[in-house]
Amino acid sequence: MNGTQDTTGTAGPAVIVVGSGPTGLLLAGDLAAAGIPVTLLEKRPHEISNLSRALVLHARTLEQLDARGLADELEAKGRTLDRLRLFAHLDVGLDKLHSRYNHLLVLPQYEVERVLERRAIEAGVDFQYESEVTGLTQDADGVSLEVRGPDGGSRTRRAAYVVGADGLHSPVRKAIGLPFPGKSAIRSLVLADVKLAEKPASVLTVNAAGDAFAFIAPFADGYYRVIGWNRAHNVPDSEPLDLAEVKEITRLALGHDYGMHDARWMSRFHSDERQAPAYRVGRVFLAGDAAHVHTPAGAQGMNTGLQDAVNLSWKLAAAVDGRAPEGLLDTYQSERHPIGKAVLRSSGGIVRLAMAKRPWSRAGRAVLASFIGAVPPVRDKAIGQITGIGYSYPAPKGAHPLTGHRAPDIALKEGRLYEALREGRFVLIAPQGADVDTAVEGGAGRAVVTHWTSGRRTTVLVRPDGYVAWAADEADAGAVRRALAEWGLFRRSVPSI
Repeated sequence: MNGTQDTTGTAGPAVIVVGSGPTGLLLAGDLAAAGIPVTLLEKRPHEISNLSRALVLHARTLEQLDARGLADELEAKGRTLDRLRLFAHLDVGLDKLHSRYNHLLVLPQYEVERVLERRAIEAGVDFQYESEVTGLTQDADGVSLEVRGPDGGSRTRRAAYVVGADGLHSPVRKAIGLPFPGKSAIRSLVLADVKLAEKPASVLTVNAAGDAFAFIAPFADGYYRVIGWNRAHNVPDSEPLDLAEVKEITRLALGHDYGMHDARWMSRFHSDERQAPAYRVGRVFLAGDAAHVHTPAGAQGMNTGLQDAVNLSWKLAAAVDGRAPEGLLDTYQSERHPIGKAVLRSSGGIVRLAMAKRPWSRAGRAVLASFIGAVPPVRDKAIGQITGIGYSYPAPKGAHPLTGHRAPDIALKEGRLYEALREGRFVLIAPQGADVDTAVEGGAGRAVVTHWTSGRRTTVLVRPDGYVAWAADEADAGAVRRALAEWGLFRRSVPSI
């Protein structure tokens, strides 16, 4: 295991993660579970606020949480929704989604953070709160962070790699000199947590009408989250907000304010669309809102950040452990940056439909929504993007058609695939009767061997993040061993930079 030294002369962590939101917590927890020394720095005091904005977990995220043994617990805390309704003309069922989680899970972000924080603590993450990053330098051997502690004093923290999961205003991103191009897509959004005298008919209520749109979703404690916008009242974020304005926007968009009362929190904010041009600079990586921010439409922000963490964690673990194939860390950029860009397009498209102003634009919105709902290939592609199920990663030229695609949670002779992934290792799915034990000898237990329940003859190597690394029809032991070696399951080397 490779570590560094901090300025006190004690052994430093291999990785420092900056930011204790969902992305940082999942990433740090994954690294610690893989045996990697990791420190998590957080500017704020230790608290998990119940005022967080994200409210939805999508199918692909739930699959990844299942691969960590967390999905069932989170499902028990939230409410599932098997239909996705956007505007009056688009209402599609999710029950035919090719996933064990063929629904949305409505669950506040703070509940997700509590579960991820507990897992990270149990895995051995070193939490350092009230620790603000004020500077960063890096060299061929590691990264040095200047950190201001709770006493106001500054010290240098050293690690082999640093991940900035520190949000929209990321000090890590600024320290490595990356711009954050984009714009404010929508201004003067209002947000309120309220009680309702009348319960909405749906778990999620969302619609746009005239100059307004509104969204309502429940918390588990009897409160509801309301997000709304009124084109006719576009004011600065600093403008005071009262419950009467929230009610008015809700009535305009939904036709009813459901008897809102007892607001415990209200805020006015704007929504940006931005993306860093690079997710990696040397030994420093960006993830979550530090790398990309989107409009709330489609509820994809937190989910995209969690998927960043899932993609990066096993690659960093391999690099620290000296077994990363050449270029593996670069694939974080090539795989995740295009998806971040796609999420910006899809969430931005939804919000622009909601903001349609002129009568012909609104008529076009109705036609488009009806078209998406009525044409199965178009509908499936849209739902695949929103839920994350439909995304895949680039595959080398000439690779098997399965390579780069999401591996569904299939039943295997030894159990479910995503149960096998809970060990944090590659999973080799072999035909029944195939002797692959000799092929994996010397792999130091880095691959779990399982078998099809059917007579299928394809051999599939699944990455720790649930995507197909390699596949072949009628592969022999030599081909399997070469594939394992190509992915670093045997070779040990100097960590790539």
